Amino acid sequence: MIFLLFMLVFPIIYTVWLSFHRWFASSIKEPQFVGLFNYITALSDKRFLLGILRMLYYTGGSVIIETILGLIVALLLNKEFRGRGLIRTLILLPMVATPVAISLVWLMLYDPACGVFGWFLQQIGLPSIEWVNDPKFVIPSLILVDVWMWTPLIALIGLAGLSSLPKDPYESAKIDGANSWQVFWFITLPLLRPTLMVALLFRTIDALKWFDTIWVITKGGPGFSSETLNIYIYKTAFEYLNMGYSSALLVMFFSIILAISLMLTKARRKQW
Repeated sequence: MIFLLFMLVFPIIYTVWLSFHRWFASSIKEPQFVGLFNYITALSDKRFLLGILRMLYYTGGSVIIETILGLIVALLLNKEFRGRGLIRTLILLPMVATPVAISLVWLMLYDPACGVFGWFLQQIGLPSIEWVNDPKFVIPSLILVDVWMWTPLIALIGLAGLSSLPKDPYESAKIDGANSWQVFWFITLPLLRPTLMVALLFRTIDALKWFDTIWVITKGGPGFSSETLNIYIYKTAFEYLNMGYSSALLVMFFSIILAISLMLTKARRKQW
């Protein structure tokens, strides 16, 4: 209990306390109490507000695509066919790989001079794209990495849910003459909804605070075009050494994640 109190509760309390103070880590002065000044400053900070929008853009794009693709993969792998066990194992490889190493590999793939993607576009007669160096393409490029890495998780959870569904509704639907689409829409999807909501909750929370891939590939660039909220908080704390302001940003960041998590949890409890 003492260990948990020190390692979990104390950092949270200290961060909240520090968020009401002005203090730079490079300063020899003690933290100065400023009340809600840091929070008021954040509400007019364009980098903070745009960081929230980029975070939601990245999270929404990643989670929606991963959920759709993961469900499709789960439905395919739920059927009996030769080599199913091997394919189930292979699709898990992106998820178990080290995120930093995978990000470095994708950074090479995105290289406009010698990357595979640029070479492929040239082979089909299209101009090369500055994938992570163009503000228009940088976040979609990061979303692609996230989708490749975490779609297997959604598929794995969905496959577990599919394997536990009751057989009686499907037998009744077959007797009544329902086609495949009707069986999926009116039986499989409603029964699988609680499982999908759990997967959606896990991936949303994880994507909201995702740091490794973005930092390794772009460091928030070019400019600030891929600077999500957690990247901005990191820079504020460990590059600008503004610990008081970064603590306030962190508290607000935690509040956003908590609010989204509560909404998803409430949606999971509702009947479809």
